[in-house]
Amino acid sequence: MADSNNENIITMIITQNDKVTDPGEQAPHETVVIELLPEIAPKHVEQIKALIEEKFYDGIIFHRVITGFMAQTGDPTGTGMGGSDLPDIRAEFTPTPFERGTLGMARSQHPDSANSQFFICFQEASFLNNQYTVFGRVTEGMEFIDTIVKGEPPEFPDKIISLTLSK
Repeated sequence: MADSNNENIITMIITQNDKVTDPGEQAPHETVVIELLPEIAPKHVEQIKALIEEKFYDGIIFHRVITGFMAQTGDPTGTGMGGSDLPDIRAEFTPTPFERGTLGMARSQHPDSANSQFFICFQEASFLNNQYTVFGRVTEGMEFIDTIVKGEPPEFPDKIISLTLSK
């Protein structure tokens, strides 16, 4: 990880509800490091950074987590229908493949409808290539993404405690 790219490194602290054994116990928190990719999705990275600066993602749940596919977050309503007050972003499709740890922007049927929701792939998902915008990748902590509680929505969803830009 190059020092010159520090402005494109973000740290995500997430809950790990799968590790809770007693009903009153608080879920442990784990750290995931993500590299943003402005060279392939400059507008998406700009929007994500703006939302991070507003602390938009803090406290938002992973509302759609599909075994063997991906974990989706970024909806303040937790329903998959919400977004931020910022305008939607025009698609920035590239040949960059969806692989394990890839971050892609979620959207509706319209390709230019991405806003705040994103997903992290558990494994290769080539059927998404050139259909969704790739804007980042997990560089550390993918083992914690793997254990996010599954469901649509999960009964006891994991959430983002904080999402911050590296200084």
